[in-house]
Amino acid sequence: MKLEGKVALITGSSRGVGRAVALSFAKEGAKVVVNYTSNETAANEVAQAINQMGSQAIVVRADVSKREEADGLVQAAVKEFGRLDILVNNAGFTRPAMMLKMTEEQWDEVVDIHLKGAFLCSQAAGRQMKEQNSGKIINVTSVAGLVGTVGQINYSAAKGGTISMTKSIARELARYNVCANVISIGILSMGMSEKITTDEKLKEIYMNRILLKRFGTPDDISPAFVFLASDESNYITGQILCVDGGYGMI
Repeated sequence: MKLEGKVALITGSSRGVGRAVALSFAKEGAKVVVNYTSNETAANEVAQAINQMGSQAIVVRADVSKREEADGLVQAAVKEFGRLDILVNNAGFTRPAMMLKMTEEQWDEVVDIHLKGAFLCSQAAGRQMKEQNSGKIINVTSVAGLVGTVGQINYSAAKGGTISMTKSIARELARYNVCANVISIGILSMGMSEKITTDEKLKEIYMNRILLKRFGTPDDISPAFVFLASDESNYITGQILCVDGGYGMI
């Protein structure tokens, strides 16, 4: 198993992409910290599934946009498992609005979770990884951060910022043997993309932009996360890996 003996923390892992990544890590032997903000039941279900695989999981509630809670999340992982090898910054949500109508609150909510939250968790995890002289940080971005999107300038800005932030993290933490990379995800048949994949009009629009002509599934994205979390990627840092069916090429 590629992640045997590793400890992984995945923010926003009670559903969607985070859930898929948590389960794939556990399947590869990792112990997992499942994080949620509001849906404790769903988080417990993910942890239960991991435990049934024969691995170990704990559930920790934390709003990653708040420093104290982000720090506490990392501390909980170290307290329970003694170390932290992998951080996946996945937590997020959307607050859509056209640019001319977007409120300051809508902007702040999305940027705080996607960008500030990823920074706070990376900072907290980075301190622990520095002590260990090892670690992997994987930040989740989107095609929206590469090509922009109508009605979600807040989300696109946060995801674009995530890319450059990750490159800076990679430069700063390389001396401590910590690798930081980005996975850019396309349209998935789950999570925040669910409206697109179920609305016939939106489905047609976005399908025409995907070169492979299908929406992604957990099985499509999980191997990329496992690879960047494993020792197989020890000489890869500061990079962006697009798992989007070709959407980002358009």
